[in-house]
Amino acid sequence: MSSSSPPPPPSTSSRHLLVFPYPAQGHMLPLLDLTRRLASYGFTITVLVTPKNLSLLQPLLSTHPSVHTLVLPFPPHPKLPPGVEHVRDIGNLGNFPIMLALRELHGPILHWFDSHPSPPVAIISDFFLGWTQRLADDLGIPRIVFYSSGAFFVNVVDYCWVHIKTDYFRSSPVIEICSIPKSPSFKKEHLPSMVRAYKDSDPDSDLLRDSAMINKSSWATIFNTFEKLEHEHLEHLRKVRGEGSVFGVGPLCLIGAEDGRNPIRDLSSDVLKWLDGCPDGSVLYVCFGSQKQLNQQQTEALASGLEKSGARFVWVVKTIQTEGGSDGIPIGFEDRVSDRGFVVKEWAPQVLILNHQAVGGFLSHCGWNSVLESIVAGVMILGWPMEADQFINARLLVDDMGVSVRVCEGANSVPDPDELGKVIAKSLRGESPEKMKAKALRREAVDAMGTNGSSWNDMHDLVNKLNELPPST
Repeated sequence: MSSSSPPPPPSTSSRHLLVFPYPAQGHMLPLLDLTRRLASYGFTITVLVTPKNLSLLQPLLSTHPSVHTLVLPFPPHPKLPPGVEHVRDIGNLGNFPIMLALRELHGPILHWFDSHPSPPVAIISDFFLGWTQRLADDLGIPRIVFYSSGAFFVNVVDYCWVHIKTDYFRSSPVIEICSIPKSPSFKKEHLPSMVRAYKDSDPDSDLLRDSAMINKSSWATIFNTFEKLEHEHLEHLRKVRGEGSVFGVGPLCLIGAEDGRNPIRDLSSDVLKWLDGCPDGSVLYVCFGSQKQLNQQQTEALASGLEKSGARFVWVVKTIQTEGGSDGIPIGFEDRVSDRGFVVKEWAPQVLILNHQAVGGFLSHCGWNSVLESIVAGVMILGWPMEADQFINARLLVDDMGVSVRVCEGANSVPDPDELGKVIAKSLRGESPEKMKAKALRREAVDAMGTNGSSWNDMHDLVNKLNELPPST
């Protein structure tokens, strides 16, 4: 948050809230950032996690004594290896069985409520946990759905789930969505992964569809977004879901930055030291998130494109092991680019890198958290959407906002190294319209979170709505 933004006013709220994050990095971090902000308003909060995810809460628990935990055993599922409790342990293909497994916590949560002397007055849960709407109904309390994604994505997904059983949806290679702002159309292979995985008359698929559709009946809806980025889509959802029930409170990564979620700069960090020696705006940061791993052909094409560009870069590589024992990076590549390239083969401090003055571009998969972190840093994105919500996010950034350029599309697509090299070189040279718009959007994001900004006001409206609930007895 900007230094001009004051802390929230003190609150004497006696309301107790249950927060239930979904165990994936891109889902958990923003909901925990929202939890930080709600705790600062005086709410007592219990966060529900399974044992192996408890450590992810330590930064939050250490700074907010009003936040407690409810640790429940992770339910087994036949499609999950023993010990898996987080998407990072299995990859995105594990989302479906993890979502199904967590449904088995309905009974244990009811039992915990019944035995609690002052149980929560509301549940805030991730949109992948739509079944918690029925849990809230059983408990006689409201449920607030939290979307770690954007509002545009939700408008598209809502349309898909409503129409997925129609002949048009089944047969058309391109889906036109005339009922939402700008009437966008998408190739079917660019629709969200969960929608494309749907199988008609399959019980598990129908559970997934029902879980997604029931989110629309929640008492309130929270988005990690802001008005200047998605005004039309937020307004559409307010018309559909009810005025006064839809809140855009992002970018929540600004809350994490001010409240200790992001690590303090480690002066011994090699990549940050290396960036210190680079000219302003001269470095391309390359990272495809915590889950996506490029195949060998993609890795080689990207390496070649980076080499041909002549540009400085930091490349976070999720390494692959080949039969020959290689990590997937072409032999000799690192030596050839050692004067202008830095390859990171483990975790990298993405927020600190993006906010470094040397970084002038971000080659990204367009995951929503990465999108918002890039916007907050004022860095333009070179988009390579691959799955999930990424094609929708790229459409918003490139076609609607003009703050990004596409360099490739598709989980299995291989970019042309010559063309990729040219786009990278051009993007880091001078002040392109996309760069200027990205910097302007950064100011809008910071203003949204500042005093009387759109997200600041929505957060206050949300707090007031929660404080109108009768306290637990």
